Amino acid sequence: MEYQKIQTCPNDCILYRHEFQEMPKCPRCGVSRYKVKDDEECSSDGNSIKGPPAKVLWYLLIIPRLKRLFANGDDAKDLTWHANGRNCDGMIRRLAVSSQWKKIDRLYLDLGKEASNLRLGLASDGMNPYGSSST
Repeated sequence: MEYQKIQTCPNDCILYRHEFQEMPKCPRCGVSRYKVKDDEECSSDGNSIKGPPAKVLWYLLIIPRLKRLFANGDDAKDLTWHANGRNCDGMIRRLAVSSQWKKIDRLYLDLGKEASNLRLGLASDGMNPYGSSST
């Protein structure tokens, strides 16, 4: 699957893309874009010598992933269940029959009419974004 690596400020100020793509240090906090070792000298203009990036964001492209899911007939059937396979017996068994889902359908009529429109949520149960630390 495709992904993009985007260099970022170590303090999460900016992404080094578009107008910031060629900058050697962050315009907001002044921190170097590259890893700096203690024994490294700075260049004459005060910027650190180029090296590996200090922080990199891995951007996972969602559109190609969704296209692959809809290309498979079984997966497409599961993805459109909220529009085609709902059981309307008054019991909340799935999120698609909840009052919040119905409110979104009322507020955004075009979104609710199209069966292939998806509503995405991020669940992080058990996931530690900070590596192996326990904090």
